Amino acid sequence: MEAYAAIIERQGGEFVLDNVSIEDPRDGEVLVKVAAAGMCHTDLTVRDQYYPTPLPAVLGHEGAGVVEKVGRGVSTVKPGDKVVLSFSYCGTCPSCLKGHQAYCPSLFPLNFMGRRLDGSTPITRNGEDVNACFFGQSSFATYSIASENNCVKVADDAQIELLGPLGCGIQTGAGVVLNSLQPAPGSSIAIFGVGSVGLSALMAAKSSGCLKIIAVDRNPARLEVARELGATDVIDASTTNAQEAIVAMTGGGADYAIDTTAIPQVLRSAVESTHNMGETAVVGGAKLGTEFSLDMNNILFGRKLRGVVEGSSTPQVFIPQLIAMQKAGLFPFEKLCSFYDFDQINQAVEDTEKTGSAIKAILRM
Repeated sequence: MEAYAAIIERQGGEFVLDNVSIEDPRDGEVLVKVAAAGMCHTDLTVRDQYYPTPLPAVLGHEGAGVVEKVGRGVSTVKPGDKVVLSFSYCGTCPSCLKGHQAYCPSLFPLNFMGRRLDGSTPITRNGEDVNACFFGQSSFATYSIASENNCVKVADDAQIELLGPLGCGIQTGAGVVLNSLQPAPGSSIAIFGVGSVGLSALMAAKSSGCLKIIAVDRNPARLEVARELGATDVIDASTTNAQEAIVAMTGGGADYAIDTTAIPQVLRSAVESTHNMGETAVVGGAKLGTEFSLDMNNILFGRKLRGVVEGSSTPQVFIPQLIAMQKAGLFPFEKLCSFYDFDQINQAVEDTEKTGSAIKAILRM
């Protein structure tokens, strides 16, 4: 079938809108008419080839829409169902079977290689292959071929245009708190970088009963949003040593810290802003091969550092929980969202990446 897609043709280039052809779903696959898709930092890091997804490619991995067709063997969704599209995983390895889908050994080939595992792609342009299958969906298009595992069915009355970002960025931020760190009520937490991931973590920390929630950023407007969403303290890292300030305001260091920036120096500051026995989570995606250093003696005294992918979530369980929290007023992620028409995709990139005026840009198809 014919579709309209945004294609990255070269490293660092703009998105090019063009007509493409999309295959019918194969066994275990689902064809989704995309209603909207969020813009995530990972789309831009792949545009810049920090991860080696081959180009030209259709990116997009925070899609939401309505199931159009299903392939043989699909049993959890049917045509007409509203779905949120999340990351892809095999579903059969020990990690997946234990509920740790975000740590599936096949996560990288299934999400970043631009092809099905058999080397094929569901998208062509003028008879030429276009790399797709990005996070198993490539949802910067009016139609998407996803795997059944990608699809999270939501209620018939769900506000589907809003929900796509739950598939990655917002799920990641909320999950690092609710699924991975699981802070006890009364805890202190410092969040380095308050874009959509950091602000999602902040809202989750507030819902968890954290008593002191410290937001760190260089963007005063983002820090103001952080205050509105529940930060008890904000630190402008362009004028203040965040590590020293956090240690002082917590009487020795925070219980938890989160780094969303993927900047090695910031990660070190996050670790060193916690007290002995404190725990830091790193969720930012750095360029492959990026290294960082720590003082071994700081780690020796009981501190913990852990990496977290996709909020350590099982999407089919966690995304409905986040929707329920939003309906209850506990997780108002809609306050992060700005909407753009699909043909404004490059404006959405500029507002996200350069001016910072969009925290979570959502493209309406």
